[in-house]
Amino acid sequence: MNLYWIVLLLAVIVEIAWAMSLKWIQMQPGVASIGTALVLTALNMLMLSYAMKGIPVGTAYAVWTGLGAVGITVLGILFFKDPASLSRLAFMGLVVVGIIGLKLTASSA
Repeated sequence: MNLYWIVLLLAVIVEIAWAMSLKWIQMQPGVASIGTALVLTALNMLMLSYAMKGIPVGTAYAVWTGLGAVGITVLGILFFKDPASLSRLAFMGLVVVGIIGLKLTASSA
């Protein structure tokens, strides 16, 4: 795994933190929580942009959105009592399988 993939995975973590910050803003509105969301947004875009220098744009974006969606869904289940039906979990598994396929077939450096 090269630096571009590491930065992309870090961007996914920041993406998940950003999505969680939107939920926290609803629970604790204020300048600090909005500022955190803005900082996470900027950091997220910078990291994704950097990762796209060495990973095909479609692959990078699909991995970023897919893993971000799976991550925030899991956190929603764990922290906010979002539904955890078998079908939801199965479809998240399909997203992960697709992401693995994209990683294995990416022609990045």
